[in-house]
Amino acid sequence: MKNLLFNLSFIFTFSLFSQEIKQDTTRVQNLEEVIVSSIRVKQNAPIAFTNVSKDELGKKNLGQDLPILLNSLTSVVTTSDAGAGVGYTGIRIRGINAQSTNITINGIPYNDAESLGTYWVDLPDFASSVENLQVQRGVGTSTNGSSAFGASINILTDLISKNSYFENSNSVGSYNTIKNTFKFSTGILNDYFEFSGRLSKIDSDGYIDRSSSDLKSYFLQLNYKKENTLIKALSFGGHEITYQAWNGIDGETLQSDRTYNPSGMYLDQFGNIQFYDNEVDNYKQDHYQIHWSQIINSRLTSNLSFNITNGLGYYEQYKENDNQDYVTRKWLDNQFIVGNYSLNYQDNKVNMNFGSSYSQYNGDHFGKVIWAQNTPGIQIDDLFYDGNGIKKDFSNYIKTTYQLNSKLFLFGDIQFRNINYSTTGSTSEIANFLINKKYNFFNPKGGLNYLFNNHNRLYFSFARSNREPTRSDYESNPNIKSEQLNDFEIGWNLTKKNVNLTTNFYMMQYKDQLVLTGSIDDVGSPVRENSGESYRVGLELETVFNLSDNVSVQANSAFSDNKNKNFVTSIDGELVNLGKTNISFSPEIVSSVNLSYTPKENMVLSILNKYVGEQYMSNTDSVFSKLDAYSVIDFNFNYNFKNTFFFSEIVLSGVVSNLFGAEYVSNGYYYTYDDTWSDPNSITTIEGTGYYPQATRNYMLGLKFKL
Repeated sequence: MKNLLFNLSFIFTFSLFSQEIKQDTTRVQNLEEVIVSSIRVKQNAPIAFTNVSKDELGKKNLGQDLPILLNSLTSVVTTSDAGAGVGYTGIRIRGINAQSTNITINGIPYNDAESLGTYWVDLPDFASSVENLQVQRGVGTSTNGSSAFGASINILTDLISKNSYFENSNSVGSYNTIKNTFKFSTGILNDYFEFSGRLSKIDSDGYIDRSSSDLKSYFLQLNYKKENTLIKALSFGGHEITYQAWNGIDGETLQSDRTYNPSGMYLDQFGNIQFYDNEVDNYKQDHYQIHWSQIINSRLTSNLSFNITNGLGYYEQYKENDNQDYVTRKWLDNQFIVGNYSLNYQDNKVNMNFGSSYSQYNGDHFGKVIWAQNTPGIQIDDLFYDGNGIKKDFSNYIKTTYQLNSKLFLFGDIQFRNINYSTTGSTSEIANFLINKKYNFFNPKGGLNYLFNNHNRLYFSFARSNREPTRSDYESNPNIKSEQLNDFEIGWNLTKKNVNLTTNFYMMQYKDQLVLTGSIDDVGSPVRENSGESYRVGLELETVFNLSDNVSVQANSAFSDNKNKNFVTSIDGELVNLGKTNISFSPEIVSSVNLSYTPKENMVLSILNKYVGEQYMSNTDSVFSKLDAYSVIDFNFNYNFKNTFFFSEIVLSGVVSNLFGAEYVSNGYYYTYDDTWSDPNSITTIEGTGYYPQATRNYMLGLKFKL
C-alpha cells in the first residue's frame, strides 16, 4: 500500500512537471539556494523556524563551536566539556539532545550515521564558512538523513563572491585561546568561475584542567555558473586533538576544585598521582561534495548532489588494573557516501518538491594496545576487539504548498524511509556484537497557514516522525525499539514595522521515546532507553522589537512540561513504577534576551541574558540528580572601520562571556548501581552524579582585516 501511494504520487508529480508551460512567469531564483530549497521552509509554511544569517554569526564568531553561537535561539541549551565553548560542545533543543536533531550541510546529512550525533569539534571554525542556516523546531519538514525528532538545522555554505577578496581574522582570549583564520576568493574569473577557500587554526587550554584543543580546518570551493547552470565542488574538513574532558567531576570536587579533570590519572611506582600526557581524542574528517543546480524553465528547477566523507581517528587511554598498566587506542575508520536528488516546481499557486536520498555508511571499530607493563598476557599492537557496522538509508519525499486563495495556504508532505543496519565482530565490551535490523518508516506531515491581513498569520501543522536506535543503544540493549513522535504545532505571527512577534504552542506525543538515562558510556556518549509513552507540551514566545532607530530587543521564552507517563525503574533490586516523572535534561523554562545598541552606523553593542531553569539528569525525579537553574550574561561589541589604510574593512570585535562570573553547571550525568556488599541479604541502590562546570568570566578579542 505504501509503495502504491508513493508510485501514484510520483506519477502525478512527473505528469505535472511534464505539462507544457503556456504562461512564462518570471521568477527570480538564486541558484545556490536551490541546493537547500527542497528541505527548507518559507514564511508561508506552518512550521516554527528561525533563520540565522552570516552577519549574525560573524558578530559572535571568535572561535567557539557553532552550537555555542546558536545559544540565544528559542528553546536552545548548550554546553561545553572543556567549559568555554572550544572542543567538544553540545546542543539541546526543546530538551532533546543532538542525536535527535537532524543536521544537513548543503542538504547532505552531517549526523554520524551510527551514533546519530554531531561532532562540531571535527569541523573547527566551520561558522566562518556558513552563509546562512535555518533552525526548524519540532519535526519540521522532510529532510535528508535521519528524521528530526526535536529540531533540524539546515546549513548553506559560502555563496559565490563576485569580487575578489582576502581576509585575515585573529582572536585571542582566556585560557590561552587563539584563533587564526585566512579566507580568500578570486571573484568571478572569465565570467563563469570562482575559487574560494579558508584555513583555520584554533588552540585553547580550556577552562577545565588539561582540556586542551589543537584544532585545524580547511574549506575549499570551486564554482562554475553560466546562465541557468551552477556547479559547485567543495572540499572541507578538520583535524582535532583534544585532551579528554568527558569524565566530569563529582559533587564534592565541584565544590572544592571545579576545574579538576580526572582523565588520564594514574599512580606511579611510588604511589604518586600522575596524569598521562596523551589521554586525547585524535580524529580527522574530510568531506567532498559536488552539487549541480539547474533552472530547467521558469517553473522547474533541479539539484543533484553527491558526497563522500572519510573519517579516521582514535582516543587513547591509560588503564590501570591492579599492578598491570597499559595504554589503549580505540579506533574508528569510516566512510559515508550520499547521493541526493530534488526537483522543485513552482507557479503562482503551487510550490512542490520531490526529493530522494541514498546513503551508505561503513565503519570499522577496533582497539589496540600500544604500551604495557607487568602484563605478560598482552602483546603490543594486539587487537582486543574488532568490529564493523554498515548502514544503508534510502528515503523519498514529496512536499507541496498550495495557495487555495489570497489568504489560505495548504501544506502536505510525505516521506518514506528504508534503513538497513548490520554489525559484525566485537566491541570493547561484547565478544559477539551481531545486529541485523531493517526499518520501513512512513512520515506524513500536513498543515495550513492563514493570512488574516498583511500583519497577522495563523498556522497549524501535524507531523509524524520515526527514528531508529543508535549503535550504542544496541550495545546497551539488543532488543531496544525504534521511537515514534506525533507533533502538533499551532502558532500566530504578528509582523509590523517595528515589531515581529511569534507565539508557538506545541504538543509532542511519543511512543517508546529514547530518553537519556543520565548515564554516559566509556567515551562520554549518553546512554538511552525506551520510556514507553511520554510527551512534551510547550509554549514558545519570540519577539524582535525596535525601540528606536538604534536600539532593538530580541527576546524569546520557552515554557514546557516534559513527562514520562509511566516510568519503570529498578530500585533496591525491585522494579518500581514511578508513574509520571520528568524527562531528563528538560528544563521547564528557557529564555533569552538580547539588547542591541547601535550608537553609530559602524558600531554595535549588545548584552545577552540566558536563563535555563532547573532540570533533572535522570527520569526518576531523584533530587540527587537535579541541576540548578542558572542565568548568564554576555557582553558583545563590534566596530567596523571602512576603507582604512590599505584595507577595505577592519573589524574589531569582542565578547565577555559570563560577565558576572556565575559558577554554573549546564550538563552532567547520573548513574545508579546495586550495593550488595553492605548487606548480602539485600540490595541497595546507590546513586552517583558527575558534573561539567562551565567557565566563569572569560573573554575573547578579535581583529579582522579584509582586502
